[in-house]
Amino acid sequence: TTMLNKQIDMSKIEIVNTQNRYRLSDKEIETLLETRAKAEKSRVLVIGDIHLPFERKDYLQFCIDTYKKYDCNRVVFIGDIIDSHFSSFHDTDPDGMGAGAELELCIERVKAWYKAFPVAEICCGNHDRIIMRKAFASGVPKVWIKEFNDVLNTPNWKWVTDTYIDGVRYTHGDKSSKARTATKRDMVSTITGHYHTDFYLDYFFGKSHSLFAMAVGCGIDSEQYAFGYAAGGKTNAIGCGVVLEGGKQPILVRMPLEDYK
Repeated sequence: TTMLNKQIDMSKIEIVNTQNRYRLSDKEIETLLETRAKAEKSRVLVIGDIHLPFERKDYLQFCIDTYKKYDCNRVVFIGDIIDSHFSSFHDTDPDGMGAGAELELCIERVKAWYKAFPVAEICCGNHDRIIMRKAFASGVPKVWIKEFNDVLNTPNWKWVTDTYIDGVRYTHGDKSSKARTATKRDMVSTITGHYHTDFYLDYFFGKSHSLFAMAVGCGIDSEQYAFGYAAGGKTNAIGCGVVLEGGKQPILVRMPLEDYK
């Protein structure tokens, strides 16, 4: 029997022996990287509602800075990536952009977010679903509807109703109720967005374990016409969230507005 001298060069992620050269497929490399990420304790950046193209222009840099500060290795957008004001439940501004112009600008603005966070999970929000809801109500079959990633050119984003990471639930909040209510009702730590003025972290203690509820605020520009429905109401909470130690340490991160002008 011939003895093979095998070596693993992890920098190139390939296996070499004296007779043959084996190279991992793209799918095998993806599986390997996912396995490594799962083996490491998760450090999740939770990005609030941004409502493109009506986001705060400085909110992206704040999220990037927060990701680096806490050495995050996963990203969750809590929902309402896009606004779709032109087709919203709220009254449409007659002086605002039309459907095509707003979507075109949204696609342009999302490029910077995708460049900063090319792998992320997106909790589908009520504004994200507007077009699909209207298509459904109009009797349009799914085969005619493009996927989010096809429209926004974000192939590696994963769109979900909710997602669980280390036992913590991440969901937009329009269906699950506010974080406090959902945590107590379902007995699972829950993080939500949706309510732009909510920014809190509450704990609930039992005899042998505790749960938390966190609302992460948003990153919208309240001066934009798309938010005219909220004019004169509460001030929006601008910030994001971080969950460290494999789901055990939630942190609210306030955006210091004076530092991002």
